[in-house]
Amino acid sequence: MSGAYGRVLVVDDNKVIRQLIRVNLELEGFEVVTAADGVECLDLVHRIRPDVITLDVVMPRLGGLETASALLSDPRTRHVPIAVISACTPYEVDAGVSAGVDAFLAKPFEPSELVRMVHRLATGEERPSVDGRSGAGRAGSTTG
Repeated sequence: MSGAYGRVLVVDDNKVIRQLIRVNLELEGFEVVTAADGVECLDLVHRIRPDVITLDVVMPRLGGLETASALLSDPRTRHVPIAVISACTPYEVDAGVSAGVDAFLAKPFEPSELVRMVHRLATGEERPSVDGRSGAGRAGSTTG
């Protein structure tokens, strides 16, 4: 594991959001690598070997849910926890759970919620519950 708590691959097409997530996680001891979309994520993931991946849903070239499906179908990355950080509409949550996403965080978010969620995923602690803002897909939680 890199950094005090691990390495996080942050994937979002919005540079400001990427930087916001990066700064908050780095202040808490995470090493952060960023990507602008799903294609860049898939290019980087095997080289950097992250402990957690965060994905926006709507991105150019390859969106977050399609990226999550690709990551979860690859034996080399299927074990890496994935968190969706997006508007988290009911459709996104349902599609994310179906794709196997581990957690959800709705934008706009509190930095402390972001750090708590990523820390839980990186350390393998109990997965956050689904409450409309965060939730577990592969951990077996249900939405509702």
